[in-house]
Amino acid sequence: MRLTRTALYLSAALLPFAAHAQDTVPAPAKEIKVAPLAYTERTLPNGLKVYAIRDTSTANVSVQVWYDVGSKDDPAGKSGFAHMFEHLMFKGTKNLVDEQMDRLTEDVGGYNNASTNSDYTNYFEVVPANHLERLLFAEADRMASLVVSEKVFASERDVVKEELRNRVLASPYGKLFYIYFPNISYSTHPYARPGIGSIEDLDAATIGDIRAFHATYYRPDNAVLVVAGNFDPAQLDKWVDKYFAGIARPNRPIPRVTVAEPPRTTATRQTVYEANTPLPAVLLSYQLPPDNDPDTPALAVLDGILSGGENSRLYRNLVYRDQLAAQADTFLDTRQSTGSYAMYAILAGGKSAEDGEKAMRREIADLRDKPVSEAELAEAKNEILTASLKSRETAEGKASTLANSIIVGGNPKAADQQLAAVARVTAADVQRVARKYLGDNQSAALIYLPDAMAKGAKGDTIAVASTVKVAPLVVPSDVVIHTQAPEGQRVAVPNPGAPVSPVIPKAIETRLANGLRVIVVEKRDLPIVTATVVAPAGGGSDPNGKAGTAALAADLLTKGTATRSAEQIAQQVESLGGSIGAGADWDAAFATVTVKADQIDPALAILADVARNPVFAQAEIDRARKQALDGVAVQLKDPGALSGIVASRTVFGEQAYGNMLSGTVTSLPKITRDDITSAYRNAWIPSQAALVVVGDIAQKDATALAQKLFGDWKTGVHDGVPDGDSARAAPRVVVVDMPGAGQAGVVIARPGIARADKDFYAAQVANATLGVGFTSRLNREIRIKRGLAYGAGSSVDARRAPGIVTASTQTKNPSAPEVVSLIAAEMKKLGETPVPAAELDSRKAVLVGSFGRRIERTDGIAGALADYVAEGVPLDTLSTYIPSIQGVDPARVQAAAKKVLDPARASIIVVGDAKLFVGELRKAHPNLEVIPATSLNLDSAMLK
Repeated sequence: MRLTRTALYLSAALLPFAAHAQDTVPAPAKEIKVAPLAYTERTLPNGLKVYAIRDTSTANVSVQVWYDVGSKDDPAGKSGFAHMFEHLMFKGTKNLVDEQMDRLTEDVGGYNNASTNSDYTNYFEVVPANHLERLLFAEADRMASLVVSEKVFASERDVVKEELRNRVLASPYGKLFYIYFPNISYSTHPYARPGIGSIEDLDAATIGDIRAFHATYYRPDNAVLVVAGNFDPAQLDKWVDKYFAGIARPNRPIPRVTVAEPPRTTATRQTVYEANTPLPAVLLSYQLPPDNDPDTPALAVLDGILSGGENSRLYRNLVYRDQLAAQADTFLDTRQSTGSYAMYAILAGGKSAEDGEKAMRREIADLRDKPVSEAELAEAKNEILTASLKSRETAEGKASTLANSIIVGGNPKAADQQLAAVARVTAADVQRVARKYLGDNQSAALIYLPDAMAKGAKGDTIAVASTVKVAPLVVPSDVVIHTQAPEGQRVAVPNPGAPVSPVIPKAIETRLANGLRVIVVEKRDLPIVTATVVAPAGGGSDPNGKAGTAALAADLLTKGTATRSAEQIAQQVESLGGSIGAGADWDAAFATVTVKADQIDPALAILADVARNPVFAQAEIDRARKQALDGVAVQLKDPGALSGIVASRTVFGEQAYGNMLSGTVTSLPKITRDDITSAYRNAWIPSQAALVVVGDIAQKDATALAQKLFGDWKTGVHDGVPDGDSARAAPRVVVVDMPGAGQAGVVIARPGIARADKDFYAAQVANATLGVGFTSRLNREIRIKRGLAYGAGSSVDARRAPGIVTASTQTKNPSAPEVVSLIAAEMKKLGETPVPAAELDSRKAVLVGSFGRRIERTDGIAGALADYVAEGVPLDTLSTYIPSIQGVDPARVQAAAKKVLDPARASIIVVGDAKLFVGELRKAHPNLEVIPATSLNLDSAMLK
């Protein structure tokens, strides 16, 4: 469950939209033409709609089942019910034991997930193509014969409660987006209820409700099956008939929400004061027509103009120019019925919510009062086209595009038709829909303030309106209580077919005379290109006491060159339908552009300018520093984020790797322009840098373009990489007391290894066994068995110098001591006992499958190669990664676990409401330190 911008997907024969603006780089004449999704469709006699998209360029297949039931269908008094049910669908069936769905996907190198929307609940898997039949069998079995026991029901309800605490109660602004946004947006429709529900409503649900809900909605005539990827169409039809056709269609209607939300004609405005809120925020909500309304394409263009990139009006005016907001964005949330359009701003430090609201309303008024420019119109359309190209790079993306069109748009061609309509949107259309839907009298405003600002004032009570109409759950008379068949009587899962080998991309490297590495991968299936410049300018080189220098310098690359202002850079790239960004990690900094293939020449010219000629104007430094400080303020209020930050300082002590990468409230003000220019001069030099180009471009053309744009870049002297041999800090047990925290962030952290270490691959397999994926040991022990967290995982972050090992989760405060002991026990066990062969094979498959999915995407290949450059490993790691993982044996895994995961050398960090757990934690760790969050010093190794 998450709020996302509604995506409009790719249509047929669309051309780039011409932009006419003073600073726009002229577009080449080459046209981009993309065919619509080539799908087949049929409906089984039981009503199941089946769609297939064949793509033999991939070694994977995506299986998706979307049910036409969402949180709007939650029964009265049981909000969050559909979402909780989503979790239960991963449990047992007549023929599958609990968690077997995860075994059928994750353990063979695939993955699965699900989401609950207002209008639908979807279940989706990506697996190697030879496992398709097995997934069809499993999806059909859970549609027909889900088994829910009292034990499973209670455990998963606890997991959902932890998800709610994680997303809503512990996270700054969680209530704003997950609870209050739907509350203020609807007065009658059940869309008003939060999809994630409430603790009280979750407790009100019974196992009888669960069984009735499944019988009511989880039926073939209420579902859409989409299969996309590498398969034989005739064989697919036979398998679908074999496993799905026999599922009975109930002889009763499906309950439908028919409530209509009345138009809002009078503005509402409410104010709340909330704990754990670092900066004020304002949210404005407006009503939208259903997704299939003819106005949706114009609204999508309007949305792009308001919030699509750094040249959008919200960013340009509120964040950049006026510095009123630390963040400003929108949600275009179209639905089957009345949707919601949210515009929000999290105010910059020292700025008032009142000024933020006035500025937001001015932006809306401008859209109503005067036409947008032709340049803005073209830019928004090009950005939608590029986003659409990216959305269909994978089988999963194609399947999701199609299924969303069917369920939400009511038509499998909806996505193509909407995007074709986007091409026809005019400035007059944008103004018309702004006037029609975004009037001041049509707004619902929420002012979201830190509780410290209340000063005795009482905020408004915001809840689901009493006028919201919700139907009770009617229990069908023919509910079947399914039970698991005895072991010898279960239908066996089909065997996998013959493996399909993935295509490993080939990187070709040349060097320019100045030493610049030019690395090119031709990927010609879609007209899109990603280019990245990499330089050894990471946070590991930050000067002592000036954490955040590298991150600030990288952020400023796109904020002005000798010939382009920050606004011109954003405008020129986004007018091409592209995106540009820059940032730093610990060992390197990156500047990246992604654009349609026909625009790579002008886009790469801008990227070259950004990498070679940043000016680091003082005004831009001050602006970026202020934004970084506001970002830090938000992180320090999040127990999960803060626990990770404290872990790094605890493990690395005074070393640069112990810093906060973005800088702290103390270090950021100390950074001068000389620090930034020095960091740039020392690292952004061609003999130490690389240009990575991946996508629909010939290698010779990419190299020639690199020579043209980078060939005269002058070289310099590089100061080297961080020293990984300095002494590490002694292990500690640190509790950061954050009174009232909605959850506790728990981390066990210790020193790790370098990327070049001979044990790297064995350590990755050991870590995958410990905490990568749903079926990893940590997640099994903490989430699946005990329901103590929404998820738990681990990481071996190997850098040029030895990095950090972390195992972490978030849990309700009283459970923190138990979780600490569980994590430590699992870390220790891996070094003491060999991993069984079957488990080891499954964890290798997790890593191999994740790698394979990454290199299906243009930006994924570019990112992998950029990482190899930053880490100093050979480019042929693209081809050696899979055999290197597969060649690790149990002895090497156990040895690596002893070396890298042993908790005896680890620190323990818990950030939360200490009074709820510190006494119990102290019993096992009498030397623990308690540090109030308000006095935490992240610039000191002592944290004080």
